[in-house]
Amino acid sequence: MQAIAAWLVARPQNAVLGLAVTLLLPAPQLTSGVIMVLLVLGQGTKLALIEACIAASVLLTVSLIFGVSISSIVTLMAGTWVPVLLLAALLLGSRSLALTVQVSVIIAALTLLGFYIVVVDPAAFWQPYMTMMAELVEQNNLQLNLELLTAEVMTVSAVLAFWMLYTAGLLLGYALYKRLPQETGEFGRFRNLNLGRVIAFTMAVMSILAFVVDAAWLQNLAFILFVVFWIQGLAIVHWMHAEGVLPLAALIAVYVLLPFLQVLLMTALAAFGYMDAWFSFRRRFKKA
Repeated sequence: MQAIAAWLVARPQNAVLGLAVTLLLPAPQLTSGVIMVLLVLGQGTKLALIEACIAASVLLTVSLIFGVSISSIVTLMAGTWVPVLLLAALLLGSRSLALTVQVSVIIAALTLLGFYIVVVDPAAFWQPYMTMMAELVEQNNLQLNLELLTAEVMTVSAVLAFWMLYTAGLLLGYALYKRLPQETGEFGRFRNLNLGRVIAFTMAVMSILAFVVDAAWLQNLAFILFVVFWIQGLAIVHWMHAEGVLPLAALIAVYVLLPFLQVLLMTALAAFGYMDAWFSFRRRFKKA
């Protein structure tokens, strides 16, 4: 990975090629998005933006030649590159990983609120997508209870999915940047990540209000502000390994089991991370 990172930042043409090719791969936020973060941190925001524009020009030219939908390519590029470029620029400017992740959480919360302001009828908005999913389930004989796919579930899932993809892209890009052979900046360690008491307090207030006021947006906002703490819980697991409390096998097991026990593990990690935001387990452990 060190060699790949060094090759990407060595020459602008390498960066352009990397951005363009990986954009066409599955889950571009975890491929092309990661490279964008690496370029911003390793070369600066201005040069990374120029390289992205050149890569966009190349992709648009190829799309015109082969008759691919221009709007689809533009949407893909904007949706993949712009969010992580902004997050990486914030990380580079603030030199704080914790602040950058906190801002990403705030953006996710504002996105949810914006959705409910703009979309008057969420059920009607999600109906075409739910119909398409129902057809896919029927065609592939999948075991999925479609009754659980309500408009509220779709809304929360979409916001969380994009937040996780962009945040993962940021963290992986930062990790790749730290592997560059030349001296790199230190913007904080993932294992020390803390979302802070402000977000934890906001989540508590939203949860109380959700019990008092029967509003879907309040319930969903409280849920999102709780789930995002799973990333802090995961950071604690990394910290415990670094401190010698957990063996490497346990850390690997968390990642291996995560796809299979997603809901259970993420809930446990979120609860652990949320409590840490209030009680600072890592700091107390060091003092002890």
